[in-house]
Amino acid sequence: MDPNAFLAGVEPGGLRNTGDIGILICYILDTIGTAIGKDDLIDIIQENGLANYFEVSSALSELIKLNNVKYCDENSKTIEITENGTMVSDQLSSELTESVKEKAVCAAFERIEARKIERENPVVISRAEGGGYFVNLRINDGTRDLMSLDLFVSTSSEANRIKKNFYNNPELLYSVVLSAAIGEKNMIKETYKELLI
Repeated sequence: MDPNAFLAGVEPGGLRNTGDIGILICYILDTIGTAIGKDDLIDIIQENGLANYFEVSSALSELIKLNNVKYCDENSKTIEITENGTMVSDQLSSELTESVKEKAVCAAFERIEARKIERENPVVISRAEGGGYFVNLRINDGTRDLMSLDLFVSTSSEANRIKKNFYNNPELLYSVVLSAAIGEKNMIKETYKELLI
């Protein structure tokens, strides 16, 4: 196997040893102050070019063995930091560059916000009889549904594109639909301008 294979996708300044990656994981969990999905955490580090997938997975397994991080419960795929992990973060995070720490934490907060939007605004894609797909988009304020919209599209690709774009800005869709429903043409124009920016 090519020894550089484990460096694939790691940007300059990224982490290349399991110890540093473990410190970064503890630092992320300590800084965000909440549990996060194991897969989300691995993706955050890998997708930002901070470390290779295999090294992150290895570091995470080691942290679990050392009781620096733990699963929230037996059936959970979310992990949280332990008291030991907080000590690792406090004592060793200065060994990491500020740019690596900042990039990782910003990405973690963005992922947490994205998951919150997905929980509050579910999208259900279902196959329609005779072909095509229904996409149900819901917007919720935390206590009740504000809007439920069903769309029909011909391909799964279109359905998934709608889902992705909806999650980018659910409030914008709500504004457009509400403006159209109450006949606020100026509001529709302003919302359309926002779409073009």
